[in-house]
Amino acid sequence: MGLIAKRLSTIKPSPTLAVSTRAAELRAAGMDIIDLSVGEPDFDSPDTAKNAAIAAIQHGETRYTAVDGTKALKTAIQQKFKQDNHLSYELNQITVGTGAKQVLYNAMLASLDAGDEVIIPAPYWVSYPDIVTLCEGTPVIVTCSAEQHFKLLPAQLEAAITPRTKWFILNSPSNPTGAAYTEAELRALADVLLRHPQVYILVDDIYEKILYDGLPFQTLAQVEPKLFDRTLVLNGVSKSHAMTGWRIGYAGGPAPLIKAMAVLQSQSTSNPSSISQAAARGALEGDNSFLAGWIQSFQERRDMVVALLNQIPGIRCPKPEGAFYVFPSCTGLFGKYTPKGKCLETSTDVATFLLEEAQVSAVPGIAFGLEGHFRISYATSSATLAEACKRIATACGQLQNHVAKELCHH
Repeated sequence: MGLIAKRLSTIKPSPTLAVSTRAAELRAAGMDIIDLSVGEPDFDSPDTAKNAAIAAIQHGETRYTAVDGTKALKTAIQQKFKQDNHLSYELNQITVGTGAKQVLYNAMLASLDAGDEVIIPAPYWVSYPDIVTLCEGTPVIVTCSAEQHFKLLPAQLEAAITPRTKWFILNSPSNPTGAAYTEAELRALADVLLRHPQVYILVDDIYEKILYDGLPFQTLAQVEPKLFDRTLVLNGVSKSHAMTGWRIGYAGGPAPLIKAMAVLQSQSTSNPSSISQAAARGALEGDNSFLAGWIQSFQERRDMVVALLNQIPGIRCPKPEGAFYVFPSCTGLFGKYTPKGKCLETSTDVATFLLEEAQVSAVPGIAFGLEGHFRISYATSSATLAEACKRIATACGQLQNHVAKELCHH
């Protein structure tokens, strides 16, 4: 009988973490690595959040709070849902956790029984399938190719639903692709879901605020109010307010589920940090006009990265509608040989090549459930991104169609 539980053998460590660890090793060895593998805004948390946190410390708000969030923060979240999404929740329909990831985990652990199926469109955020598996559910992965703009088609959703389907997870704008669903596309998915009342819906709206070219944000329960009672709307301040380290996520959803999630949280972490909750409230209630400037910066970076990557033979980069990632195809590099004689056959090979030869850290597409692509985060300065794209172009320019003669005898 070993020390480690069997259930841990079913999950994989975060592939993004594996890439950043290798990048750190190379950096420690003296290499100048540009790390584009991590998804967090490079802006500072807004003053409204920082000042609210300082005030909370000075006022002694350093004790336990209600398990799943203070009334003050829940009220701010209630207002946010009403104002931004036209969704009306009672306070007992809102939960606050230590980041959106904990809220997602609580929801799955509180609702899944062994064998319950969860439909997850791929490419997906790396944690969805592993969290479902840890909670004894069965991830049902549906591939959404670049040809369909990485978006799930209604016919695919219909085909994936079985009597065992418990949840459908939808992330828009998406990590890793930046794809965002239009109101018409959401309406088409809603029509399918209306025919299957046993399916609950988890919408991950964490990138809600980061949309480009004037595209308006819509969430599923807003487009189809009949789905409201079986939808969990997941969000947080990490991406919208550059507060990744504060660890505050939240959700609105059916009261019985929210109550069950609170019971679970009471026996795991208890309340999120009281200071972080105060900061999140400050962020949600404060002036958010800074966002326009952030979006402008992100959009300029997106346009630059897409243009530069599309100039590189073998790489095709679609233009994302939101978030701060590009998800270019690298299949045009497959079958080519590196200067060291290694044949590129997978997205992991390409990511390793870019890290070791271009000294640019990206995440292989297989980590997100779609081979033949890689993910780059453009949440860093334009100068850094320009240098990274230049390095990628130089490295790809050294690839050969045949293994170099001097390497043949190895």
